[in-house]
Amino acid sequence: MGAENPVRRTRTAREVAERIGASSRTVRRIMAEPREEYLARAAERRERVLELRAQGLKLREIAEEVGMTVGGVGTILHHARKAEQSQPKEATA
Repeated sequence: MGAENPVRRTRTAREVAERIGASSRTVRRIMAEPREEYLARAAERRERVLELRAQGLKLREIAEEVGMTVGGVGTILHHARKAEQSQPKEATA
C-alpha cells in the first residue's frame, strides 16, 4: 500500500506516528510511493537528463529544467558513463 497522490509532507513520520498512536515504520510504509512507480519515475528522469545533455545543455541548465541539484545531474551522467564503459564493445566485421 502506498500513497495515492505522493506530495511533499509537512510532518515527519515520527510526528504523525505520535499523533495517531502508531509506529513511525507503519506511517512510512503507508505514506511511501510504491516502488514500481518510483523506479519508473526515476528512469524517466534519467532519460530526460541524458537527452538534455545530448542537446548540449550545461549541468546547471539541466538541473533547472528537471528540478534537480547540479550534483544529482552529475551523478546521473557519471553512472551513465560508467555503465556505457562497462558494456562490452561489439566487434564489427
